[in-house]
Amino acid sequence: MLLTITTTHKNASDLGFLLHKHPDKLQTVDLAVGKAHVFYPESSEEKTTVALLLDIDPIDMVRGVRNLAGKGFSLGQYVNDRPYVASSFLSVALAKAFSTAMNGKCKNKPELVEVEMPFEAKIAVLPAPRGGALLIRKFFEPLGYQLAIERHVLDEQFTEWGDSKYYTVTITNTLKLKDLLSHLYVLMPALDNDKHYFVSHDEINKLLEKGKGWLENHPEKEQITKRYLINLNTLSRQALERLNEGDEQHEEEVTSAQNEKKETLHQQRLKLVLEKLKATGAQNVIDLGCGEGKLIRMMLKEKQFQQITGMDISYVALTKCKERLHWEEMAPKQKERIDLFQGALTYKDKRLEGFEAATIVEVIEHMDENRLQAFERVVFEFAQPKSIILTTPNGEYNVLYENLEAGTMRHTDHRFEWSREAFQTWANRVAQNNNYRVQFIPIGEVDEKVGAPSQMAIFTYGN
Repeated sequence: MLLTITTTHKNASDLGFLLHKHPDKLQTVDLAVGKAHVFYPESSEEKTTVALLLDIDPIDMVRGVRNLAGKGFSLGQYVNDRPYVASSFLSVALAKAFSTAMNGKCKNKPELVEVEMPFEAKIAVLPAPRGGALLIRKFFEPLGYQLAIERHVLDEQFTEWGDSKYYTVTITNTLKLKDLLSHLYVLMPALDNDKHYFVSHDEINKLLEKGKGWLENHPEKEQITKRYLINLNTLSRQALERLNEGDEQHEEEVTSAQNEKKETLHQQRLKLVLEKLKATGAQNVIDLGCGEGKLIRMMLKEKQFQQITGMDISYVALTKCKERLHWEEMAPKQKERIDLFQGALTYKDKRLEGFEAATIVEVIEHMDENRLQAFERVVFEFAQPKSIILTTPNGEYNVLYENLEAGTMRHTDHRFEWSREAFQTWANRVAQNNNYRVQFIPIGEVDEKVGAPSQMAIFTYGN
């Protein structure tokens, strides 16, 4: 299998400094299953190409690999495509041969690490079962690559056999070398959907490390994650949770200032809701419109909350909530703290009564305004928790979103997005009619003219 990387960056020979591989030398790296050779087919100030060629030892491969193509075929471990295709073998070679470049280090010219250069990478050949050329495009194009894809026939002598699952792929983009290498490291084995070694929890850390800064925002992150982890449900689920919520262990290691920069508005909102919920002193709480249970998972870490209930109108969301809580593996004492049920906030329900506190996070804007009166009666008149923490978007803030057209809302399912004045008028009326006091708190960075992106009302029962 062969990978070539070409640049026409001004002083293209700088590629040798970045890769820590001299253009005039053939360099060899030992692998568990053979050797990887690094050499430069061309090197000049105008254009430089580096090649990574794998020489797989078939004996070492049979001895050391986890699995080989050809399941159900008695000679599969001897007759297979593994020595000839870009797969996890090539990813391992990439990480070992170009480790300094992939980690963003350059001893002699450190300033090159952050320079975006025009690159063309050619992979010969890339297997893409269960997806083909379309899948290759879905993986690379969202990262800004232009692709040239050539599909190979099964056998040139017998063209009637049709096309194979193998492609020669050329990708071009202008980006940092470390980003290109990380993209290749993750996406090549994800396309192949196989690994030559046993996949353990360590692979999650490798995936998150190499995918940092791009995988969490990739539209195909779920498919990439699952295929990279060879569709092992437990590992895939854990990896996706860490991608969606951030690696808590990593967050503890960085400074609070860095944390603030990395926090999304949603994270800031949940963090503030939890803070205010703890301040109420409530031990028995319900999250109304709990969705997939992010706030519930945060509450579980707090001993204060002895009984945590989640309600949502969506059965699918509640199912996902259980999955993300690891319900089946949860300790019995933890399970006793949690109750989940399906219900609607516009219908009187005995199950909503008797709670010390309730949270309603980014829920009301999904209701038709003519249903709000029913919601008010269900929550404030009949359920009547001692404390209610409610958040909703601030519609005034929308003008600051560059990708949001004038007069549109942030989500297609939103029925309204109130201004600060409209929200406070509504909340004050509801509080007065139902014997609550209310205070208002902005959520997120506050703009002098339009306020914060989200807004919170805390209702406390009794005058």
